[in-house]
Amino acid sequence: MSYKVPAAPLCFEQIINKSRFVTHIQRTENKAQAKTFITQIKKQHPDARHHCWAYIAGHPTASLDIACSDDGEPQGTAGKPILNVLQHQGVGEITLLVVRYFGGIKLGAGGLVRAYSSSASLAMDKLETKALVSCKSFNIAFDYTLEKSIKHLLTSQNINIQQADYASQISLTIEVPLVDIESFNTQLINISAGKLSLA
Repeated sequence: MSYKVPAAPLCFEQIINKSRFVTHIQRTENKAQAKTFITQIKKQHPDARHHCWAYIAGHPTASLDIACSDDGEPQGTAGKPILNVLQHQGVGEITLLVVRYFGGIKLGAGGLVRAYSSSASLAMDKLETKALVSCKSFNIAFDYTLEKSIKHLLTSQNINIQQADYASQISLTIEVPLVDIESFNTQLINISAGKLSLA
């Protein structure tokens, strides 16, 4: 099943009552990548008072790998509002971290929720996303006589070649989107006069 993921990292900044809120977003495919990204941003902003974050490390609705942190802000005023924004966007494999430089004016619990929610929402509005399509890998081996027509088929269907070996036969490892497997297999059988199919 396809879903949206961040296409590129993003940084967005706003000032609320003299406090500076810097939002960083990056694609993180799993928990380990999410934690690495959080550590990197903390190192970039060592003088900040708080580094509040949330991540969804997988499918936006089916992922069990979700987490958030208030990082010293009153409980429930930062991490949860950020996660809430992420969960309503339908974007997966994402980590969003809001760095706060305290400006001397206390915002109160309601003010903090609004500040972190708006920082996350405004950044998400600017975020470029791309569709992540679930694929499956297949190996196909064929004679050199079929090379031109197979390559043409792969190009026309936007199918990625992960690996190519040229020996007595050509052996390709290809990535086929799950939704296209059936139609691609039919074309492969037709083009090779029944010699080739996705095993």
